[in-house]
Amino acid sequence: MRHSDPDRANPTRSDATRSDRDRGRAATAVAAGPAPPVPDPTPTRPGRLTRWRRRAGGDLLGALAIASVAVVVVLWIQNRAIQDLPLGPTGSDALGRLAGLLASDLMLLQVLLMARIPWVERTWGHDVLARRHRLFGFLSFWFMVTHVVLITGEYAYHDGLTVMAQLLEFPTSGRGMLLAVAGTALLVLVVAMPIRAARRRVRYESWHLLHLYAYLGIGLALPHQIWAGSEFTDSVAARVYWWTLYSGALAAVLVFRLGLPCWRSWYHRLRVVSVLPEAPGVVSVVIRGHRLDRLPARAGQFLLWRFLDGPGWSRAHPYSLSAAPGRGQLRITVASVGDGSERVARLRPGTRVLIEGPYGTLTADRQDRPRLLLLAAGVGITPIRALLEELLYEPGDATLLYRVTSGDTAVFADELAELATRRGVRVHYLAGPRRRAASWLPAGSGMEYRDAEQLRRLVPDVAERDVFLCGPPPWMAAVRATALEAGVPPARLHAEDFAW
Repeated sequence: MRHSDPDRANPTRSDATRSDRDRGRAATAVAAGPAPPVPDPTPTRPGRLTRWRRRAGGDLLGALAIASVAVVVVLWIQNRAIQDLPLGPTGSDALGRLAGLLASDLMLLQVLLMARIPWVERTWGHDVLARRHRLFGFLSFWFMVTHVVLITGEYAYHDGLTVMAQLLEFPTSGRGMLLAVAGTALLVLVVAMPIRAARRRVRYESWHLLHLYAYLGIGLALPHQIWAGSEFTDSVAARVYWWTLYSGALAAVLVFRLGLPCWRSWYHRLRVVSVLPEAPGVVSVVIRGHRLDRLPARAGQFLLWRFLDGPGWSRAHPYSLSAAPGRGQLRITVASVGDGSERVARLRPGTRVLIEGPYGTLTADRQDRPRLLLLAAGVGITPIRALLEELLYEPGDATLLYRVTSGDTAVFADELAELATRRGVRVHYLAGPRRRAASWLPAGSGMEYRDAEQLRRLVPDVAERDVFLCGPPPWMAAVRATALEAGVPPARLHAEDFAW
């Protein structure tokens, strides 16, 4: 374990290591152009009113989602659904319609959750929205399956057909059924892919592209609901509700998923300035543009990036800012873990850049305490490094625990040493293989102590600090469990999971 803080240890690495690093930087800078200076923003801390508004916004969004489902049930009842229940062998026609309506409602709520609406993103954060999106997706899928099963059984009973024969007849029965069958097939495909075993066998780009088919599936199901659904044909209130919900979802996608990113990319005119090596397989990309002070980006946030460098440019990749935005520049730091990230290392100066975002709530707005603990593992240091610039703290009040496999793989070692000197950050490097699968600590690091005891040895007042962390999901889960055991209140644990 190495230390770097203002009271202990030399704040720089060895002269030989620094010389090798500087030579690598100089070689890249010659090809890519001079690297702009690192931003030095003025740290600020939000008032309690900001945090109260965020909590209130989250409660409001949750209430609106529940109200949406309640409205669907009320409109179903008002359409004489209760009176229709005795019809058919088990009243399956009315119940099947309700299941279909709930499936449609939840699918549209899914779209709204991931439409990148700025207020919604700021309120819940991308990781929470992704979990809600996944939950609504599975619920809507099973309501859709229930709808298909009940309606098929009802029609087969009345027509004197087998269930299989009735299913084969549906695509040719009119009323938008062919489109509905195609839409259902697409949605089944999209829902099936998040199965963990399947996800491990597809690239991020393929998985992301596949999820775009969900929009097509929802669109194909709409004509069936309009032409065959009695709620559209018999109820003015239901028509108003459903058209409002469909139109709102479509408008949100067009404005916030397409319009706003296009506008920001056109207005800011982003271009790559330089590509700098940081560690084996890790590079930083410095980007400049027009009036970046008007881009509402914060340290700790991420954007979706598209580099116009040739085939494959249309696939967006989420990368966190590795320096607080300022002085007309942005910086991201990328580890080579796939096709898209490997291309980043080969970017040339002048390459045009398209962006979506910024997204994420792992920002200085979450700070509530004057003393801080920040933990990072691997390339998870990128948002933590940026936060160290923007968070508000006195010298000695911020401690960073940085987990690396070895000293050579540490990213931003020189910049962290500079922060230790300039702002008084206490930096501890936790290097080496993990002590065990469920631990976030390296082997040989206080092996006689349990993880929580070792954390309290490193940071005795950990229970009194705000804790920010970023790294691989299993590592963050281990850190969370340890921090809670060490007495950190859940409200002061701040993290955002960007894993797909």
